[in-house]
Amino acid sequence: MTSSPSLFDSGNDRPLAERLRPSALDQVVGQEHLLATDAPLGRMLAAGRMASVILWGPPGCGKTTIARLLAERVGLEFEPLSAVFSGVADLRKVFEAARKRREAGRGTLLFVDEIHRFNRAQQDGFLPYVEDGTVVLVGATTENPSFELNGALLSRMQVLVLHRLDEAALEGLLVRAETVLGYGLPLDPDARAALKATADGDGRFLLNLVEDLAVLPPEPHLDPAALARTISRRAPAYDKDREGHYNLISALHKSLRGSDTDAALYWMARMLAGGEDPLFLARRLTRFAVEDIGLADPQAVVQALAAWDVYERLGSPEGELALAQLVIYLGTAPKSNAAYMAYKSAVKAAGETGSLMPPPHILNAPTRLMKDLGYGRGYQYDHDTAEGFSGQNYFPEGMARQRFYRPVERGFEREIVKRLAYWDRLRQRNGGGGE
Repeated sequence: MTSSPSLFDSGNDRPLAERLRPSALDQVVGQEHLLATDAPLGRMLAAGRMASVILWGPPGCGKTTIARLLAERVGLEFEPLSAVFSGVADLRKVFEAARKRREAGRGTLLFVDEIHRFNRAQQDGFLPYVEDGTVVLVGATTENPSFELNGALLSRMQVLVLHRLDEAALEGLLVRAETVLGYGLPLDPDARAALKATADGDGRFLLNLVEDLAVLPPEPHLDPAALARTISRRAPAYDKDREGHYNLISALHKSLRGSDTDAALYWMARMLAGGEDPLFLARRLTRFAVEDIGLADPQAVVQALAAWDVYERLGSPEGELALAQLVIYLGTAPKSNAAYMAYKSAVKAAGETGSLMPPPHILNAPTRLMKDLGYGRGYQYDHDTAEGFSGQNYFPEGMARQRFYRPVERGFEREIVKRLAYWDRLRQRNGGGGE
């Protein structure tokens, strides 16, 4: 069997990701929406200027590379800094060097990786140097800048969103890697697709996987199962206390609201794969049952509480099946937010009407004084009426009757619509007034 040449035969022991790092902006893949001639960075470069920007995107999408190449294109000194390993003293040194460089007629592009890890006071320290042009600041972050960066700093910078690398961009990286290696990777078409899926949009991780595969012989070609045994799988990008957490729970909630059960199951599986607490999901699914289904299916909240209880009794991994069953039930149930909207409307009305007293006829009169004041006078006991409904007014005197609850013509609420219409007719007949 003829073995393939080693990746390190040339004596160049730099990681493949470093060897393939683009030397020009037109070699950057997957970020054309920022780098094209009519895109934000393309327009800046065409004008011969560089403004301070935040590069927000997932790991391995090219933030550091883009910052370095931007500095080269506009003739600025590239000064990299990591917020993980740097403090105030490091910033002072950088700013002092940039000031001296500026006095000598040269500019500085300060690249701060993981800029969100600087605290608020440290972020404020950038402001005077950005404002007076001592540095062009390019910050890189994987976190939502609106949550993690000071408003004052954000107002002086343009936020540019980088995309995770799509299938075409990842394939382009694979072709480049194979060109450098001088031979194709030992993968069948399905395994090649699986390799790109495993990278999950991270170009750096993809190239690290290629290095693992580069030492294999050219034959036989691996299928997806053999590939899975050969490489380590990337953990899903998910942080339980950051934006990914809120994005995915929003996707789950809205998929359920849209009665897309399969999408909802997918998002729940994504959250569980990322390490989400199943009890958090149980709580949110119970909230969904009362907010988005309500009385259209009164069993929804019963099912939610039952699934919650089953999970607590069984634990993981068996208990997740109860949550999956609940997602299917909620996704296929009729939807209504009538109860949710009724409650919001009642809260609004309560805030607007202040401390209006209940009408005297529905107040108890345990003392003579209260009887003399008319408490309880004229009250009709509903069970004594022919229909079990008196139609009396129960709103405060001086407040017009309002309709907060407006059920929909779906599920069990169809029956409630009929009941309310029946009571409205009786109320009109008995002189109790309408809405």
